[in-house]
Amino acid sequence: MDRRQVILGLGATAAIVASPGILRAQAPVTLNGAVQFNDDHAFTKALVRFEERVKALYGKPVNFNLHKNSSLGLEKQYFEYMAQGRAVDYAIVSPAHMSTFARAAPFIDAPFVFRDVDHMGKVVKANVLKPIEDEVEKRAGVRLIGHAGGGTRNIFANKPFKNMAEMRGLKIRVQGAPIWSRTFAAAGMSPTVIAYNEVYNAIQNGVIQAGENEAAGVEAMKFYEVAPNLVLTQHAVSIRPICFSMKTLAALPKDLQDAVVAAGAEAGEYGRQVESGEDSAKLETLEKAGRLKRIAFEERDAMKKATDPIMAAYAKEIGAETIFSSVSGV
Repeated sequence: MDRRQVILGLGATAAIVASPGILRAQAPVTLNGAVQFNDDHAFTKALVRFEERVKALYGKPVNFNLHKNSSLGLEKQYFEYMAQGRAVDYAIVSPAHMSTFARAAPFIDAPFVFRDVDHMGKVVKANVLKPIEDEVEKRAGVRLIGHAGGGTRNIFANKPFKNMAEMRGLKIRVQGAPIWSRTFAAAGMSPTVIAYNEVYNAIQNGVIQAGENEAAGVEAMKFYEVAPNLVLTQHAVSIRPICFSMKTLAALPKDLQDAVVAAGAEAGEYGRQVESGEDSAKLETLEKAGRLKRIAFEERDAMKKATDPIMAAYAKEIGAETIFSSVSGV
């Protein structure tokens, strides 16, 4: 190699060192996701579908690393990480964990907001939730790119009951958003906020008597082992946004940004179909195996009536009256 070749080689090396973006541009983007559950859970399936659709829509190499089984903590931590732009780029998160940034966010997941799964799907497609999505994005730096969920929530308890009189005073774990404590108290129960991963032990140790969840959660967390009575209150339909860090999104190429947003909407709809479709089958399987007993609840309408004034007052308190009215009108 002559002196001129050496100089040219050194010059090219120096240019690369001075512009590391040249190297980064050649490497595929890697996106890190997080979910609390294993491969069988509807949330995990929705996030896998999200990955598949991004790759198909983008048409270029992109890597996904989905951390399962709470290996990166719980949903509350996922949301904080995404807001900070570190560790987690995408995840499914309960609206209850967004209340610090958007007071109205937990409202869409409150008891008796949706009449049933079909109603929730219509609300999502009608874009009624956009004001909440915009507020979360503006204040938290997290975009809600899709809406999974679709599971009907019931109460699992260590004692059977079938009406509001028998339910009175029930020590039950609820989500952290204030509306859950208020509505369950209005229905005569004694609600308390406990971390999701502590519910099993809390029931086992007599700290609480019950919790509430959709079938997928009851199965995944094995709540039936300590609370085998599943009372079919059908008090809520869960909605679980697929979230994406805005700091990450802003750093992606425009065509990959478009793929992420489009794939989020598709994965959310897929997630609703999966979870709502699996609900009855999961409960039937658990009951046939003798792991839980389904109990008909006789006073769902009375329970809703007891909570209606609380819901209306809360909507007014957090400035969500228009959203509440719009959801009811769909």
